Amino acid sequence: MNTKASRYKSVRGVCNWLNGPSGSLGALFHGSSEDLLNGMPRNSVDLIVTSPPYCMGKEYEHKDHDLQTFIESHKKLLPLAINALKDGGSLCWQVGFHVQSGVCTPLDFLVFQAMQAFPQMKLRNRIVWTFGHGLHCANRFSGRHETILWFTKGDHYDFDLDAVRVAQKYPGKRYSVGPKKGLPSGNPAGKNPTDVWDIPNVKAKHVEKTDHPCQFPVGIVQRLVRALTKPGDLVFDPFSGVASAGVGAVVEGRRYLGAEIDESYVDIAERRLTMALQGKLDYRPADRAIHVPNPNDQVVRRPPGFASAMETNIRALKTANPKHQPITLVTIKKKRVMPGHRTS
Repeated sequence: MNTKASRYKSVRGVCNWLNGPSGSLGALFHGSSEDLLNGMPRNSVDLIVTSPPYCMGKEYEHKDHDLQTFIESHKKLLPLAINALKDGGSLCWQVGFHVQSGVCTPLDFLVFQAMQAFPQMKLRNRIVWTFGHGLHCANRFSGRHETILWFTKGDHYDFDLDAVRVAQKYPGKRYSVGPKKGLPSGNPAGKNPTDVWDIPNVKAKHVEKTDHPCQFPVGIVQRLVRALTKPGDLVFDPFSGVASAGVGAVVEGRRYLGAEIDESYVDIAERRLTMALQGKLDYRPADRAIHVPNPNDQVVRRPPGFASAMETNIRALKTANPKHQPITLVTIKKKRVMPGHRTS
């Protein structure tokens, strides 16, 4: 297998890669996704996974783009993407919020609305991606989640739950009644990861951070790829950026094709894909547990003047009690229950 990412400027070159003998698992198209999709074969992609521009004036966006631009671009792109998607294939669209002057518009609402024009596309999950860090807001609650809309093309599709199970929270839980009484009640392989995924976003000190200002975590794509595709399947990202989706695909043995118009991002993507193919790229895998800080670390210790959790709660109670009625804090002691006894 070729361990160097392929790079093309022509749609013909991409099509030759798609239809040719197996070579590199990863390929990049330096050009617009619309141009590429217009030239790609129908029913050729197993999974489309992407995070499109939010049209909020980021450095890779036109400054005059707005919500209407987002809507119009999806009206053009979605029919082309669905045309390239195989029957039974999956489309995963990750978006957050368009924020203008403190007013939020949930972009997944707009994507779902646009998808209503394609009755063959069935929404299977609205996955909530939550993360612990980000900008702190002063006039509204700080945003700490975005969403992934998972659609399938038709009613028959691949979903491998066993490939993405996570550890049971209570592995020792047992059946209390019936013929299996006393036996473990959970699946030994783990539980369903649910539709709320806690995966750190890519910030300054993240192992995956590059020059791209809005990177997609590799771990999200890894989980989608494992659940929705088989080894050798083709994963396509129409807004490839620095190919985080590509890394998540090739490390799982899938083929990857990405389209990107910014040459500097294509350069980074090519390096990252090649390093991933060679097993040299550092990334945060999907199944890594969330970091729990050591309470003795300097950054965790509360400096003088910083409120404790108890003090913060008292301040909140006083704010909610404008007439300054006396506040009594009650500490409830746990009863010690002897074996065989019940509490009332």
